[in-house]
Amino acid sequence: MSTWYGEAPPPQPRRAFSLGDKLRIAWRGPAIVLVIAVLLVPLQIARLAERLAFGPRRPLSPYIVQAACRAALAILRLPVTASGVRMRGPGAVVANHSSWLDIFVLHARKNVFFVAKSEVSGWPGIGLMARGAGTVFIRRDPREAQAQTQLFEQRLLAGHRLLFFPEGTSTDGLRVLPFKTSLFGAFFSDGLRHDLQVQAVTVIYHAPPGEDGRFYGWWGSMDLAPHLAQVLAAKRQGRVELVYHAPVRVDAYPNRKSLARALETQVREAYPAVPES
Repeated sequence: MSTWYGEAPPPQPRRAFSLGDKLRIAWRGPAIVLVIAVLLVPLQIARLAERLAFGPRRPLSPYIVQAACRAALAILRLPVTASGVRMRGPGAVVANHSSWLDIFVLHARKNVFFVAKSEVSGWPGIGLMARGAGTVFIRRDPREAQAQTQLFEQRLLAGHRLLFFPEGTSTDGLRVLPFKTSLFGAFFSDGLRHDLQVQAVTVIYHAPPGEDGRFYGWWGSMDLAPHLAQVLAAKRQGRVELVYHAPVRVDAYPNRKSLARALETQVREAYPAVPES
């Protein structure tokens, strides 16, 4: 999978952390890790109960993941507002992608199962939570397309709402990249196309006052640890805005490209001042 680098370089490293910054990192980081660690126990118990009583369906565990993400955002003091009606019932969700924070933000507002690149499974803390949350890990390898389609169909038919980022990479948080269409092909299988709906979500990050507009964006060759520390250290956070668009039926479109284009248009129209890609 390609990584987006953009034309402008990432923001310069922030000034040396003050004592207050270091204290916020020292308590917020461990607090978030503790929340995830503590909730992993009931999550595993819930998963066992689900397997025994509900088979592939997961009516319990998504609420535990949602609680962990809400707690993490509360510790960060990062507010999230949402508008629009969230889709009910089975289906898929797509969103633009700016940061590792998207995982927490989108989980906190809606019970979903992420589709993520395989590398995420190895990220410290985040990877552990992602595996426990039932994330579908994929490699964008054409040789695995058929197996991925079958996996998507199994999960969607089990009532799971799968969420993925069609841009294929994260950005600086100031733009929406063209949607890649490959993963949309799974929705057109005979077992899904006439019953499936897809909802687009626009994710808009507003930087803290006085900070670079790309403060929450994580892209290119940026290392995770310094960016994580920057967010943890912020004395005053910005905010995140979610816009849920009207779901569309898959069988209203002739193919994956037209479906992807319609959803991308929804996301772009709600995004402020999107630069040309």
